[in-house]
Amino acid sequence: MKNIIQVTDLKDMLEKTGKLYGDRPGYKIKLEEGKYKEYTHKEIRDMINCLGTALISLGLKGKRIAVIGENRYEWELAYLSIVCGTGVVVPLDRSLPDNELEELIERSDVEAIFYSKKYEETIKKIRFSEKNKLKHLISMDTDIHDEGIYSEKELIEKGKKLLEEGNKEFLEAKINPEEMNIMLFTSGTTSKSKVVALSHKNLVSNVMDFASVLTIDSSDRILSFLPLHHVFECTVGMLYSLYIGAQRSFCEGIRHIVENLNEYKITFASFVPAIYESMYKTILKNLEKQGKLEIVKKLMEENKHKSMAEKKEIFKDIHNIFGGNIKLFVSGAAALDKEVEYAFRDWGINLCQGYGLTETSPVIGVETDEEFRVGSIGKPLPHIEARIDDPNEEGMGELTVKGPNVMLGYYENEEATKEVMGEDGWFHTGDLAKIDEDGYIFICGRKKSVIVLKNGKNIFPEEMESLINKIECVKESFIFGKQQSDDKEDIKINAKIIFDREIMNEAYKVKTDDEIYKVISDKIKEINKIMPKYKAIRGFIISEEPLIKTTTNKIKRQANLELIEN
Repeated sequence: MKNIIQVTDLKDMLEKTGKLYGDRPGYKIKLEEGKYKEYTHKEIRDMINCLGTALISLGLKGKRIAVIGENRYEWELAYLSIVCGTGVVVPLDRSLPDNELEELIERSDVEAIFYSKKYEETIKKIRFSEKNKLKHLISMDTDIHDEGIYSEKELIEKGKKLLEEGNKEFLEAKINPEEMNIMLFTSGTTSKSKVVALSHKNLVSNVMDFASVLTIDSSDRILSFLPLHHVFECTVGMLYSLYIGAQRSFCEGIRHIVENLNEYKITFASFVPAIYESMYKTILKNLEKQGKLEIVKKLMEENKHKSMAEKKEIFKDIHNIFGGNIKLFVSGAAALDKEVEYAFRDWGINLCQGYGLTETSPVIGVETDEEFRVGSIGKPLPHIEARIDDPNEEGMGELTVKGPNVMLGYYENEEATKEVMGEDGWFHTGDLAKIDEDGYIFICGRKKSVIVLKNGKNIFPEEMESLINKIECVKESFIFGKQQSDDKEDIKINAKIIFDREIMNEAYKVKTDDEIYKVISDKIKEINKIMPKYKAIRGFIISEEPLIKTTTNKIKRQANLELIEN
């Protein structure tokens, strides 16, 4: 474990690391094609201090302030200027519909909101509602105060003048690392979504733990892709980057990932499994087109046991697809296909799986360069304890954790807090897992989504879905248990399969729904052959309509089941 800088809160973190890395580049921002602007870590911290000073001058000390928008440096400045001395930050999910955003603004009692141009109409519309407490609107995009709307740029300038005049309210603000300073809504319908209350201690403990096990440092360049309102990107991206003094750039969208990895010479990035799986499929497809697939597969097998540096040299062309500088990729938010993880490692690319929840700030475990076991989510971070609650004969049970990263609780929801927090302080994750003899954690599936068959066997939908999703034309799938009409207790495994018509035609030369059904049926039969009989898929339906998912792209199992049944 590395020696790390001890910090008590985010303000302390910015001050201590600012002294160390002040002259290092902190942001590299694209202005237009071929033109970029860099901000040093000192400039970032100066802007945060200016903005925080201006916010306090608006009467927002101790108030709740929301932030909504795309991933950009103005979002990050807003978040940090709120949380490091002004009040409580409320990051809002940028993909929610207008009515749900309005409800969250009401529920969180925010008195000010930072927003990007995309949300201007929505925010303007709800500003005069009597149901919310909104007093100040702050635009990330305008240059001047207009129609009662503040400009973030102008507030930074205002704060600068106040600081020059000797205003030290923000600079000298005291942080209580143990109290709620971050309010995060869980995904789900707004009325059911819970508010996770996090403290500075929760976040900095996670950042320090994360930094202690990974080899990323101030020489690295990080790409921001996952939504910033999500605690994974917030902690592992934004806060981690500031803590280690690295450079950060913002991805322009899913279609620009490879281009951005190249142009910013990125060395570290976090994506969801679907991105790595898509990269893997594209690489294999291109190798096949070039007639090189079998040669590459042979090379992968022959060089399996060589060092990562040696593999990097052998598979240089694959590394160059990602810009040739990648030191580490992290996968989170869902299970990563083992085949993909093996392939990346065989190519000499460190692809590590991590795991966490909003309630744990978020990281519980992560694989590292040296400590990895394919299929696992690594070992628990240094200050986190993990154990299996009520394990069965195979050692599987609910994963429970304890540590400084565990939330304060669900805000104003004692009942929900008691459901997940044991009296002994162990947090119940809701995930079933096993921990092997070396301490590696293997996630088996969500406790709530397990299908229990008549014979007592457990079916994990996620495991089955990953097999179906490997069929070339399949975009996504949903496994569910269907009761047999003659025996209510007898449940058979069924699937809903979302296919891509264009790929179907290209790969299998079929067009009609009947032909497509026949191709998928043959593929399902192949899957069934490698499955124990009780896991066999007994029926399926096909569709082109996407599954109902949360804004963090997780399948809403109950909602999809209701849609099928109706």
